[in-house]
Amino acid sequence: MSRTFKTTALTAALAMALGAGTANALEQGDILVRGGLGYIQPTGESDPTGLGLNVEADTGASFAFTLTYMATDHMGIELLGAAPFEHNIDVAENGIKVGETKHLPPTLTLQYYFQPSAKVRPYVGVGVNYTTFFDEDLEAGVLPNSNLDLDDSIGLALQAGVDIDLNDRWFVNGSVWYMDINTDASISGATNSNFEVAIDPVVLFAGIGYRF
Repeated sequence: MSRTFKTTALTAALAMALGAGTANALEQGDILVRGGLGYIQPTGESDPTGLGLNVEADTGASFAFTLTYMATDHMGIELLGAAPFEHNIDVAENGIKVGETKHLPPTLTLQYYFQPSAKVRPYVGVGVNYTTFFDEDLEAGVLPNSNLDLDDSIGLALQAGVDIDLNDRWFVNGSVWYMDINTDASISGATNSNFEVAIDPVVLFAGIGYRF
């Protein structure tokens, strides 16, 4: 009798565990919404500007969000969006600020989730980034009567991340992207110069998500 009870209890516990795993599992048709802090760390700098110096963008942080549609249990399609990121543009050799810009980096990524039924779900992704720059300004007194313009950029994006369940719907997320962002820059007016700036940032994200 005792052995039967133990067997029944073990079977029930196993069924509950399997049921909990199924309840938390990602499934085709699920929609995942994540929101949190995005932090951009540029890794590149400009070609010679023709003005005797190289320039680079410094770090930036902003609210970011992602929207993922699960095309299958393992494959997701994600769109990354954010509030505008603002960056100072500095002389690479000494860090002196020469200008500033804002940008938006929408990124579309195809993801693969290794363990869709687990509570800890690592994933990787590859996609395309489109970055648009706006509100470009040169620092007052740097190049008087001149204007700065940065062209939009399209490039490859690579991603790795992990979701950790809090319950059946809520989860926390950490993820990282590498984005190939290169922009053609031009200074016009009293001074004229054209050069390429390789921003090529590592983007870190930490936030919370909800599954629909």
